[in-house]
Amino acid sequence: MSGTGAGGPREAGADHVGVVTGSRPPEGGGGAAGRHILRAEGVGVRFGGVRALDGVSLGVGAGEVCGLIGPNGAGKTTLFDVLSGIRRPDAGRIVLDGRDVTHRSPVWRARHGMRRTFQRQQLFGQLTVADNLVVAQEWRGGGGGFAADLLASPTRRAGERARRARAADVLELCGLGEHADAYAGALPVGRARMVELARAVADPPRVLLLDEPASGMTEEERSRLAAVVRRLADEEGCAVLLVEHNVAFVMELCSRVVVLDLGSVLAQGSAAEVRADAQVRDAYLGTAAS
Repeated sequence: MSGTGAGGPREAGADHVGVVTGSRPPEGGGGAAGRHILRAEGVGVRFGGVRALDGVSLGVGAGEVCGLIGPNGAGKTTLFDVLSGIRRPDAGRIVLDGRDVTHRSPVWRARHGMRRTFQRQQLFGQLTVADNLVVAQEWRGGGGGFAADLLASPTRRAGERARRARAADVLELCGLGEHADAYAGALPVGRARMVELARAVADPPRVLLLDEPASGMTEEERSRLAAVVRRLADEEGCAVLLVEHNVAFVMELCSRVVVLDLGSVLAQGSAAEVRADAQVRDAYLGTAAS
């Protein structure tokens, strides 16, 4: 397990998709695990005189599910904002598929395989669940929307049919097939979070950033969420980084865990290594780690 000198001072689905019943996947991710698809290198962010992030470096490989944990105010959401392009870092860089994307927009990153969900739901509540997925595919593809589909050639209308077919497949994978025609704004919290996940993967992602994905979910919904994430990593080679306050969920699902505290990486390693780290226990896990 590696840290960052934390001892010193720091500045402030489908039917065949099952549920989680066994142990975590092997260390390093699933069978497709490999080189880092996404890397943060020495990332620093300041808010006035406060260092929200202080030299944060981490990477997520193909087929890996990595958990990011830490107390409130540790810098987790700020790091996600930097990774996804919402916030420009004051120091360091972000690398996606070997390319420096530090100055690339969130739209550019999304169209090059990066997807993100947010703590606060951002669904189109006035649209159906299925339409939320279709719109996401259309937007990431840079097309002209539904009106263009209606006015354009048979080839373009065939694209619309393909997007709807893909949406139907993803909704089945996420256990949402029977809710395809429901309005997204009328869904309970846990189901709406699954729709957000489905929308994020409506076209296959290279990198998936999940911010509090299990919040508000029932145990059954969390099991479905974990199964979908594992399938994306194991079968699609997707690199997954998730922030989650449910430590038990993270330790069960993730092959590697990174702990942030006061804007710095306190520790990282396997779930067992992180649980056993005295500094992590003192700063965050406490007696819950035993």
